[in-house]
Amino acid sequence: MKDIKSLTLSQLKEEMAALGEKPFRAKQLYEWMHVKLARDYGEMTNIPKSLIAKCRENYTYTSLKEVTVQTSAIDGTKKFLFELADGNLVESVWMQYHHGNSVCISSQVGCRMGCRFCASTLDGLERSLLPGEMLDQIYAISRSTGERVSNVVVMGTGEPMDNYDNLLQFIRMLSDENGLNISQRNITVSTCGIVENMRRLADEGLQITLALSLHGSTQQKRQELMPIANKYDIHEVIDACRYYFDKTGRRVTFEYSLVHGVNDTEEDARELTALLKPRNCHLNLIPVNPVRERDFVRPSRKNALNFKNKLEKSGINVTIRREMGSDIDGACGQLRRSYVKADVAEGEEV
Repeated sequence: MKDIKSLTLSQLKEEMAALGEKPFRAKQLYEWMHVKLARDYGEMTNIPKSLIAKCRENYTYTSLKEVTVQTSAIDGTKKFLFELADGNLVESVWMQYHHGNSVCISSQVGCRMGCRFCASTLDGLERSLLPGEMLDQIYAISRSTGERVSNVVVMGTGEPMDNYDNLLQFIRMLSDENGLNISQRNITVSTCGIVENMRRLADEGLQITLALSLHGSTQQKRQELMPIANKYDIHEVIDACRYYFDKTGRRVTFEYSLVHGVNDTEEDARELTALLKPRNCHLNLIPVNPVRERDFVRPSRKNALNFKNKLEKSGINVTIRREMGSDIDGACGQLRRSYVKADVAEGEEV
């Protein structure tokens, strides 16, 4: 069955016509799902019972179940763990900034990209998320916090460009004036560098921000940290970023996880400068989150600042990402993984 929450308004109108219903019913249903954030058909007070019965018979209705929430005592950041209809788990993060509330969502259950510093990829990919499952992470957090979400980043578990068609539908629905109507300029999508889909995205006529997970200053260093680099050369990826900027006018953000002794040396700073200086871009330094199964160490605050200063003096637009929720399972995939492992251990004891 189709997921009704994953249908655009025009698709929903077609579905209603096929059920013998008038077009305005599609608008009513869409508003209940994407504006009023109804958790179930039962909350839709102006929809006839006969139509609700047809919908239950013909469509699934995505409604994520909140499993647990971790709240940071430092800054109020909340990390949510949600259960999907099939029992799989995904995590999302709610962060408060002076410019508004931001939500970081997952695009897949697990990930197959294999980045060595990331907890999300340790157990591989289970499946990709539907547009409705991505949207409902935002809706569930809005309901839970009672706050409006103004910014969305697709930087949680999964590789968004490995779920391209669903990602595209999600973006169009999230920014639809008939839904939450979040400006595309307030939506950021991260990628480890699937070149052909980066170029496709540039041609879609969107105004979202693209963030590239760079993490290495040369092809060799990138290959050591990111298996995807064995398929796409670093210059091929950088060229796709240039193409995105040329087509959209939107400056690309480069994400760079700082790993002590691995990619935070003076040589790395020089190589990064040579790679990025000719480009209209922004570099975001992220001191790596320790992952229990890996032996990577984050640099000291002093070393991170020294690295940043070297880049700034060379003319690179650079910031160190403000750390949010450092006292909770902050790294992508850690909360889901710890919960699954605890569940497995409990099952073995029984």
